[in-house]
Amino acid sequence: MKRTSPLHQLRYAVRHPGRIVPHVRRLLRDTWYRLRTSDHVAYYRAVMKSDTARNPEAAVGSQTHKRWLALGRMQFDYLKGHGLLPEHTMLEIGCGNLRAGRLFIDHLKPGHYYGIDISPDILFAAQATLVEHGLRDKLPHLTPVRDLTFAFLPDEHFDVVHAHSVFSHSPLHVIEECFAHVARVMKPSGWFDFTFDRTEGEEHQVLREDFYYRAETLIALADAHGLDAVLMDDWEKLPHRQSKIRVTRRA
Repeated sequence: MKRTSPLHQLRYAVRHPGRIVPHVRRLLRDTWYRLRTSDHVAYYRAVMKSDTARNPEAAVGSQTHKRWLALGRMQFDYLKGHGLLPEHTMLEIGCGNLRAGRLFIDHLKPGHYYGIDISPDILFAAQATLVEHGLRDKLPHLTPVRDLTFAFLPDEHFDVVHAHSVFSHSPLHVIEECFAHVARVMKPSGWFDFTFDRTEGEEHQVLREDFYYRAETLIALADAHGLDAVLMDDWEKLPHRQSKIRVTRRA
Protein backbone atom coordinates (compact mmCIF):
# COMPACT_ATOMS: atom_id res chain seq x y z
CA MET A 1 0.00 0.00 0.00
CA LYS A 2 1.28 3.46 -0.89
CA ARG A 3 2.31 5.64 2.03
CA THR A 4 0.33 8.50 0.50
CA SER A 5 -2.99 6.61 0.55
CA PRO A 6 -5.55 7.83 3.14
CA LEU A 7 -6.05 4.27 4.42
CA HIS A 8 -2.32 3.77 5.04
CA GLN A 9 -2.08 7.13 6.80
CA LEU A 10 -5.09 6.33 8.99
CA ARG A 11 -3.65 2.95 9.99
CA TYR A 12 -0.26 4.51 10.66
CA ALA A 13 -1.85 7.22 12.83
CA VAL A 14 -3.69 4.59 14.89
CA ARG A 15 -0.46 2.63 15.45
CA HIS A 16 1.68 5.74 16.13
CA PRO A 17 -0.48 8.46 17.72
CA GLY A 18 2.57 10.32 19.01
CA ARG A 19 3.67 11.05 15.45
CA ILE A 20 0.47 12.78 14.36
CA VAL A 21 1.43 16.26 15.56
CA PRO A 22 4.97 16.14 14.06
CA HIS A 23 3.48 14.99 10.74
CA VAL A 24 0.98 17.84 10.73
CA ARG A 25 3.82 20.29 11.37
CA ARG A 26 5.78 18.72 8.52
CA LEU A 27 2.74 18.95 6.24
CA LEU A 28 2.28 22.64 7.03
CA ARG A 29 5.98 23.31 6.39
CA ASP A 30 5.80 21.40 3.13
CA THR A 31 2.88 23.52 1.94
CA TRP A 32 4.63 26.75 2.95
CA TYR A 33 7.86 25.90 1.15
CA ARG A 34 6.03 24.68 -1.95
CA LEU A 35 4.43 28.10 -2.25
CA ARG A 36 7.68 30.01 -1.65
CA THR A 37 10.18 28.07 -3.79
CA SER A 38 10.48 27.68 -7.54
CA ASP A 39 12.08 24.22 -7.86
CA HIS A 40 12.95 21.13 -5.86
CA VAL A 41 16.51 22.16 -5.01
CA ALA A 42 15.32 25.47 -3.57
CA TYR A 43 12.57 23.64 -1.70
CA TYR A 44 14.89 21.11 -0.13
CA ARG A 45 17.49 23.75 0.68
CA ALA A 46 14.79 25.47 2.74
CA VAL A 47 13.95 22.16 4.44
CA MET A 48 17.60 21.62 5.34
CA LYS A 49 17.94 25.16 6.66
CA SER A 50 14.98 24.55 8.97
CA ASP A 51 16.16 21.11 10.11
CA THR A 52 19.79 22.17 10.60
CA ALA A 53 18.76 25.07 12.80
CA ARG A 54 17.19 22.58 15.20
CA ASN A 55 19.74 19.76 15.05
CA PRO A 56 22.36 19.17 12.30
CA GLU A 57 22.58 15.47 13.09
CA ALA A 58 18.82 15.02 12.85
CA ALA A 59 18.89 17.05 9.61
CA VAL A 60 20.91 14.28 7.95
CA GLY A 61 18.59 11.58 9.29
CA SER A 62 20.11 10.61 12.65
CA GLN A 63 17.84 11.15 15.63
CA THR A 64 20.59 10.45 18.18
CA HIS A 65 24.32 11.05 18.26
CA LYS A 66 24.89 7.32 18.72
CA ARG A 67 22.95 6.64 15.52
CA TRP A 68 24.86 9.42 13.72
CA LEU A 69 28.14 7.74 14.63
CA ALA A 70 26.86 4.28 13.70
CA LEU A 71 25.54 5.27 10.27
CA GLY A 72 28.72 7.10 9.42
CA ARG A 73 30.80 4.09 10.44
CA MET A 74 28.61 1.73 8.42
CA GLN A 75 29.06 3.79 5.25
CA PHE A 76 32.81 4.06 5.76
CA ASP A 77 33.33 0.38 6.57
CA TYR A 78 31.35 -0.63 3.50
CA LEU A 79 33.36 1.47 1.05
CA LYS A 80 36.66 0.60 2.67
CA GLY A 81 35.70 -3.06 2.45
CA HIS A 82 35.03 -2.54 -1.24
CA GLY A 83 38.48 -1.11 -1.88
CA LEU A 84 38.51 2.57 -0.90
CA LEU A 85 42.23 3.38 -0.58
CA PRO A 86 43.97 6.38 1.01
CA GLU A 87 45.32 7.46 -2.40
CA HIS A 88 41.85 7.52 -3.97
CA THR A 89 40.10 10.78 -4.72
CA MET A 90 36.50 10.87 -3.55
CA LEU A 91 33.44 12.99 -4.27
CA GLU A 92 30.61 12.83 -1.73
CA ILE A 93 27.30 14.18 -3.02
CA GLY A 94 25.15 15.48 -0.19
CA CYS A 95 27.97 15.31 2.34
CA GLY A 96 25.85 16.92 5.05
CA ASN A 97 27.64 17.56 8.33
CA LEU A 98 30.18 14.81 7.52
CA ARG A 99 28.44 11.92 9.25
CA ALA A 100 30.54 9.56 7.13
CA GLY A 101 32.71 12.26 5.57
CA ARG A 102 34.78 12.74 8.72
CA LEU A 103 35.90 9.09 8.42
CA PHE A 104 36.53 9.36 4.68
CA ILE A 105 38.59 12.51 5.22
CA ASP A 106 40.68 10.87 7.93
CA HIS A 107 41.27 7.81 5.72
CA LEU A 108 42.19 9.66 2.52
CA LYS A 109 45.31 11.64 1.75
CA PRO A 110 45.10 15.42 2.28
CA GLY A 111 43.06 17.18 -0.38
CA HIS A 112 41.53 13.96 -1.72
CA TYR A 113 38.02 14.47 -0.32
CA TYR A 114 35.44 16.67 -2.05
CA GLY A 115 32.10 17.17 -0.35
CA ILE A 116 29.22 19.01 -2.01
CA ASP A 117 25.77 19.86 -0.71
CA ILE A 118 22.86 22.06 -1.76
CA SER A 119 22.59 23.39 1.81
CA PRO A 120 25.08 26.07 2.93
CA ASP A 121 23.73 25.69 6.46
CA ILE A 122 24.66 22.02 6.75
CA LEU A 123 28.12 22.82 5.35
CA PHE A 124 28.63 25.27 8.22
CA ALA A 125 27.90 22.33 10.52
CA ALA A 126 30.39 20.27 8.49
CA GLN A 127 33.08 22.86 9.23
CA ALA A 128 32.36 22.44 12.93
CA THR A 129 32.73 18.67 12.53
CA LEU A 130 36.16 19.18 10.97
CA VAL A 131 37.29 21.25 13.93
CA GLU A 132 35.80 18.87 16.49
CA HIS A 133 37.56 15.84 14.98
CA GLY A 134 40.88 17.55 14.27
CA LEU A 135 40.72 17.17 10.49
CA ARG A 136 41.70 20.64 9.30
CA ASP A 137 45.14 19.48 8.14
CA LYS A 138 43.44 17.04 5.75
CA LEU A 139 42.38 20.01 3.60
CA PRO A 140 38.99 18.69 2.48
CA HIS A 141 37.00 20.58 -0.14
CA LEU A 142 33.48 21.56 1.00
CA THR A 143 31.41 23.31 -1.65
CA PRO A 144 27.76 24.40 -1.87
CA VAL A 145 26.09 23.63 -5.21
CA ARG A 146 22.86 24.56 -6.97
CA ASP A 147 22.56 21.38 -9.07
CA LEU A 148 24.20 18.04 -9.85
CA THR A 149 25.95 18.91 -13.11
CA PHE A 150 29.40 19.04 -11.43
CA ALA A 151 30.36 21.75 -13.92
CA PHE A 152 33.20 23.11 -11.75
CA LEU A 153 34.88 19.72 -11.29
CA PRO A 154 37.59 18.30 -13.61
CA ASP A 155 37.18 15.41 -16.04
CA GLU A 156 37.99 11.85 -14.89
CA HIS A 157 39.16 12.98 -11.47
CA PHE A 158 37.36 10.76 -8.95
CA ASP A 159 37.95 7.13 -8.10
CA VAL A 160 34.85 6.99 -5.91
CA VAL A 161 31.60 8.97 -5.94
CA HIS A 162 29.22 8.48 -3.03
CA ALA A 163 25.69 9.68 -2.29
CA HIS A 164 23.94 8.45 0.85
CA SER A 165 20.30 9.42 1.48
CA VAL A 166 20.33 11.90 -1.41
CA PHE A 167 18.15 10.19 -4.00
CA SER A 168 15.69 9.26 -1.27
CA HIS A 169 14.86 12.98 -1.26
CA SER A 170 15.13 13.59 -5.01
CA PRO A 171 12.56 13.55 -7.82
CA LEU A 172 13.52 11.55 -10.89
CA HIS A 173 14.66 14.54 -12.96
CA VAL A 174 17.29 15.44 -10.32
CA ILE A 175 18.60 11.86 -10.34
CA GLU A 176 18.71 11.90 -14.12
CA GLU A 177 20.69 15.14 -14.07
CA CYS A 178 23.27 13.41 -11.89
CA PHE A 179 23.42 10.38 -14.19
CA ALA A 180 23.88 12.62 -17.20
CA HIS A 181 27.02 14.23 -15.77
CA VAL A 182 28.62 11.93 -13.22
CA ALA A 183 30.51 9.79 -15.75
CA ARG A 184 32.51 12.82 -16.89
CA VAL A 185 34.07 13.33 -13.46
CA MET A 186 34.68 9.63 -12.76
CA LYS A 187 37.86 7.83 -13.70
CA PRO A 188 37.30 4.95 -16.13
CA SER A 189 37.90 2.49 -13.27
CA GLY A 190 35.84 4.45 -10.74
CA TRP A 191 32.48 3.63 -9.17
CA PHE A 192 29.49 5.57 -7.92
CA ASP A 193 27.49 4.24 -4.95
CA PHE A 194 24.13 5.71 -4.01
CA THR A 195 21.33 4.72 -1.68
CA PHE A 196 17.62 5.15 -2.27
CA ASP A 197 14.29 4.30 -0.67
CA ARG A 198 13.19 1.15 -2.44
CA THR A 199 9.67 -0.01 -3.15
CA GLU A 200 8.53 -3.21 -4.83
CA GLY A 201 5.15 -1.68 -5.60
CA GLU A 202 4.01 1.57 -7.16
CA GLU A 203 6.58 4.36 -7.02
CA HIS A 204 5.44 7.32 -4.96
CA GLN A 205 6.49 10.22 -2.78
CA VAL A 206 5.56 11.50 0.67
CA LEU A 207 5.08 15.26 0.62
CA ARG A 208 7.93 16.71 -1.43
CA GLU A 209 10.61 15.24 0.80
CA ASP A 210 10.66 11.44 0.47
CA PHE A 211 10.70 9.49 -2.80
CA TYR A 212 10.32 5.73 -3.28
CA TYR A 213 11.63 4.02 -6.43
CA ARG A 214 11.88 0.53 -7.81
CA ALA A 215 15.46 -0.56 -8.35
CA GLU A 216 14.63 -1.42 -11.95
CA THR A 217 13.66 2.19 -12.64
CA LEU A 218 17.00 3.60 -11.50
CA ILE A 219 19.03 0.86 -13.19
CA ALA A 220 17.24 1.54 -16.48
CA LEU A 221 17.76 5.28 -16.10
CA ALA A 222 21.47 4.76 -15.56
CA ASP A 223 21.60 2.51 -18.60
CA ALA A 224 20.01 5.24 -20.71
CA HIS A 225 22.99 7.44 -19.86
CA GLY A 226 25.61 4.83 -20.73
CA LEU A 227 26.16 3.60 -17.19
CA ASP A 228 26.15 0.06 -15.85
CA ALA A 229 24.26 -0.30 -12.58
CA VAL A 230 23.79 -3.19 -10.16
CA LEU A 231 21.92 -3.57 -6.88
CA MET A 232 24.40 -4.25 -4.08
CA ASP A 233 23.07 -7.35 -2.34
CA ASP A 234 25.65 -7.29 0.46
CA TRP A 235 24.44 -3.83 1.53
CA GLU A 236 20.95 -5.26 2.02
CA LYS A 237 22.26 -7.33 4.93
CA LEU A 238 23.29 -4.25 6.92
CA PRO A 239 21.00 -2.51 9.46
CA HIS A 240 19.74 0.26 7.19
CA ARG A 241 16.35 0.84 5.61
CA GLN A 242 17.65 1.99 2.23
CA SER A 243 18.99 0.00 -0.70
CA LYS A 244 22.21 0.68 -2.60
CA ILE A 245 23.08 0.67 -6.30
CA ARG A 246 26.59 0.82 -7.75
CA VAL A 247 27.15 2.60 -11.06
CA THR A 248 30.22 2.26 -13.25
CA ARG A 249 31.22 3.74 -16.59
CA ARG A 250 30.49 1.56 -19.58
CA ALA A 251 33.62 0.62 -21.50
